[in-house]
Amino acid sequence: MIDILISLFIAGIAGAIARSLVGFDRGGCIISIIVGFIGAIIGTWLANELILPDPFPVHIRGTEYHILWTIIGAVIFTAVLSLIAPGKKK
Repeated sequence: MIDILISLFIAGIAGAIARSLVGFDRGGCIISIIVGFIGAIIGTWLANELILPDPFPVHIRGTEYHILWTIIGAVIFTAVLSLIAPGKKK
């Protein structure tokens, strides 16, 4: 149970960082967590395909988290999402 909460926390932080870097301001905490999880999938896949190392993996309770690749993947996903999402009405 604690591992799930840690994963949610890390995904939320990574998603929030990515959304602020891209400037995508829709949604709240749940959207940040979803963006973080999708970013982890994209970032890890990209690192494996390009055979790139993780410069500083974080180990918590025996689980390795790739924070840098999660943020990079989340930025890529958020950038694509902001391009295809309709603009806000002002």
